[in-house]
Formats: sequence, C-alpha cells, structure tokens
Amino acid sequence: MFQPPAADCPLCPRLCAFRYENSRAYPNYHNAPVPSFGKIEARILIVGLAPGLQGANATGRPFTNDYAGDLLYATLLKFGLARGEYACRADDGLELIDCRITNAVRCVPPQNKPTPAEQATCRPFLQNEIAAMPNLRHILALGSIAHQAVLDCFGLKKSRFKFGHGAKHAISDKITLFDSYHCSRYNTNTKRLTTEMFEAVIAQL
Repeated sequence: MFQPPAADCPLCPRLCAFRYENSRAYPNYHNAPVPSFGKIEARILIVGLAPGLQGANATGRPFTNDYAGDLLYATLLKFGLARGEYACRADDGLELIDCRITNAVRCVPPQNKPTPAEQATCRPFLQNEIAAMPNLRHILALGSIAHQAVLDCFGLKKSRFKFGHGAKHAISDKITLFDSYHCSRYNTNTKRLTTEMFEAVIAQL
C-alpha cells in the first residue's frame, strides 16, 4: 500500500527549514508535504514539479490557488476528467474522474527550484505511488523535470525518451508517458504554452 511522506518528513534539510520558515510566516497554510489528489484506482496520473508557495503549499492540494491550477483544472473539466467547480481551495468539492495529480517533489522549495538531491530523495514516493496504481495506463509529465522523474522511476534513460511538448512515449508494456510544457504563468505569458496547445495534449488522454 502506498505510504505518502509524513507531515513532518525530515528527509530534505533545506526543505524542512523552508517549511519551518513558512509555518511562522504563514501559520494558516498547509506547510507540509502535499498529498496527491484523486483516486489511486485512476488510469491517468498527472505529475508536476513541486508545490507553489502560495498555491499547493497554502491549500494542501496540488495546483490549487495558483495560475497553473487555473489552466489545469479548467482543461480537466472541459474534457470530462473532473466534475464540480474549481474555486482555488481544497474544499471546493471538485472531483477528479479517472485521473490523479501529484508532484515529483512533495514540499515547496525556495524559488520553486528543488535541487537534484531533493528530487532524488523524494523519488521513492512517486515510484511507490506509480506501483500502487493498479489501473494506471497513462502518465502526463508537466515539464522536463517531471518527465525525468518519471523516467527515473522506471530506470529509463532520458536519451531514449526525450522530452518534448506533445511527445508520447511507451515506457512499459502497459504505460504511456505524455509530455507537456508546464502550465505555469511564465510559460503561458511567454506563449511557450497556449491554452490550445495544452488542450491538445489533454485531448489525447
């Protein structure tokens, strides 16, 4: 059975220190490893990079209360992978349909940049989660770091499965990995990722 990181997970000293700073600055925030959202029986797993300080770290739900979540959840609702209404809070009643959302790194990192060591330390949680999903068929990696994290979970080399927006990779006999640019404000503001581009990837799922 999949075991998520403990609320006081001590494995990454820098992230622990940052959590402590945030718990003092924002005492009403979640300020702990952010759990996955969606049922373990889902066929689709969406993997992001890490919680945002004012987003998932605040609300305790992936991609909730930040711009990336606005685009992600609106698109999931449009394509029937969610129902209800997304209202930027964990108790809005939004329900995912046949998909689950998680992050490669479960704690908020300073400047939204986890170190390679922190990514490696958190990887077993993603690896065990993938193994615990009995119906998993598709993984969507949002960004190159999430893409690499998934490949590492399967012991695969990046040179064989290069990241590219809209790319699709058969990484096992049962699981296909899809790639998208991260739906961050930076990527959408610079037009590296448009709503139409993101919807095209979700449509494949």
